[in-house]
Amino acid sequence: MRKLILKNQKNEYQIIIEKGIFKNLNKIIKSYSYSKCVIITDKNIYEIYKEDIDNLNFEVVVIEPGEKSKNINTYEVVINKLLNMNFNREDIIVSIGGGVVGDLSGFIASTILRGVRYIQVPTTLLSQVDSSIGGKVAVNSLYGKNLIGSFYHPLEVIVDPEFLKTLPKREVKSGMGELIKHAMIKDKNLFNLLNEYKSFDELYENIEEILFISLNIKKEIVEIDEFDKGLRMILNFGHTIGHAIEKSFDEDFISHGEAVSFGMVHILEIFGKKEISEKLKALLIKYDIINNYDYNIKKIFKFIENDKKIMKDIINIVVVDKIGNAYIEKYTLNEFKDMIEV
Repeated sequence: MRKLILKNQKNEYQIIIEKGIFKNLNKIIKSYSYSKCVIITDKNIYEIYKEDIDNLNFEVVVIEPGEKSKNINTYEVVINKLLNMNFNREDIIVSIGGGVVGDLSGFIASTILRGVRYIQVPTTLLSQVDSSIGGKVAVNSLYGKNLIGSFYHPLEVIVDPEFLKTLPKREVKSGMGELIKHAMIKDKNLFNLLNEYKSFDELYENIEEILFISLNIKKEIVEIDEFDKGLRMILNFGHTIGHAIEKSFDEDFISHGEAVSFGMVHILEIFGKKEISEKLKALLIKYDIINNYDYNIKKIFKFIENDKKIMKDIINIVVVDKIGNAYIEKYTLNEFKDMIEV
C-alpha cells in the first residue's frame, strides 16, 4: 500500500494506492457516517464488476460509457434520480469509473444540495494518474470540453491497479501518455525509470510505486496552485495542441493520452528541442502510444483558437527545456500561429 495526503485550502484527503483494495470498499465507505450511499458508474464497468458492485448493497446509477455521457443532459438525469431517492446533504456519492464518470460524479456532488461528499474510485490508468485528484470536476458543452464545472475535492481517492487488468489496451496507452507527461514536466528519474522497463507488463509489477510517484507530482503541484492560476498550468503540457487534435477526430479514433502525446512532441519541435523530442518519441513508441495519424497541425489551429485557457488573446504554452523541468511562455494567438506555420 502507498498513501498520499493532498491538502487543499479547506481540508485534506487521502489517496490510497493498493492492488485489491476495491474488495475493501464497503469497509472504507462504512467508516464514514451517512444515511445512504449511491454509486455512479457506467455500463462497461458495471458489466465487468456487477457482482462486486451489487455486493456493496448500495443504490447504483448506471450511465452510458464514453465522452458522450459527460454533458448537462446526463447530469440532469442523474441529479433527478438522486433527488427521487430523497438524497440529502449527509449522504455520500461513490464514483466507480474512468474520467467521464469521475468528472460527472464530482460535478454532481459539488452542485446537488449545494454540495455533498463523494469518493473517487478511478478504474482507468488515465483517471488513476490524473483526473481523480486535484478537484477539477466538469461536464462538456456544445462549445467544448469541461466548460461547465467547478473545483470540488473528493472525500477520499481509492486507487486499485487491479482494474487495469480488465482495461482495453488502448486505454492503458492513453493513461501512459499522461504518466509520461508527469515525468516530462517534473521528474527525470521517473522518465528514466519508465525507460528501464521493457514493457507495460514489466512496469505493472511495480505499478503501485509508479502510480505513487506520478500522483505525488500532481499532488504537490495542486497544493501550491489549487485553482490553476500559475504553476498548475504546467500540467497542460501537450494539451493545447492535444485538445485540438482530439476535437479534429472522433473520440473513437484517437484517445486523450494519444492526442496529448502528439501535442508534447509538437511543442518540443516547435521550440527547437529536438534532442528532448527524440527521447520522448522513443519512449512513446516503446509503449506503443503514438501512431501515424494523418492530420495537419496548421489546419487544426481553429480548434486551438477556441481553447478555454486563452485569456484576452493570450495563450499560455507549456515548454520543457530539459526532461523534468517545465515553464510557461505567453504568446498572442497570431504569434503562436506564426510559430506553427514556420
